[in-house]
Amino acid sequence: MAENKFLATTKGKLVISCQALANEPLHSSFIMARMARAAKEAGAAAIRCNSVVDIQAIQDETHLPIIGLDKVDYPDSPVYITPTMKEMRGVAATGAEVVACDVTGQPRPNGEKLADIVKQMRAEFPDTLLMADTDCLASVKIANELGFDIIGTTMHGYTPATEGLDLSANDFAYLKDVLKMAEHPVIAEGKVDTPEKMRRCLELGCHAVVVGGAITRPLQIAQNFVAAIPD
Repeated sequence: MAENKFLATTKGKLVISCQALANEPLHSSFIMARMARAAKEAGAAAIRCNSVVDIQAIQDETHLPIIGLDKVDYPDSPVYITPTMKEMRGVAATGAEVVACDVTGQPRPNGEKLADIVKQMRAEFPDTLLMADTDCLASVKIANELGFDIIGTTMHGYTPATEGLDLSANDFAYLKDVLKMAEHPVIAEGKVDTPEKMRRCLELGCHAVVVGGAITRPLQIAQNFVAAIPD
């Protein structure tokens, strides 16, 4: 891999997440690549995307830096964002500048240990940055201890320990705590659904902000409008 310039390229910028799961209408690497093209034309500094095939299609279409991940469900674990070394290795092999994975303290599939995964990734892909998708301050502490290059707030509100919580609550009080604790750049992500919220995250000192559903999930966007129709 050429010199990894992801952090320099994305500082103070917007990263757009282009993802569609198998049960969603836009599930297609071709469609996600075109979605990423639109994101690039709008001014996105990088793309966050899911699965090796989508990553490769988006790389070919946009040539933007990538935060790559692979969502896989295992029966013996609640962890699904790039959960094992197999998925970590597969994403890194695409040349994605960043590999994101779940760092929530929950048990991983097959009894794998996150510390072992990080060690192996450093040995095999020394130029690839690792992003921790955390949910709470305890997870941020784990990410610090394991030496993750980027701390994300991705899972805040999406784990049993944080269910129902919102990153923007009380003027981003939780995010402020993350910024104080994190030893590496913080990327805000999770329910950042307005330009004003994105701007506030950057004002508080986040390295960058990831926005997904509010931009690239038309089914979700449309459902919000339909739900607001008066009875």
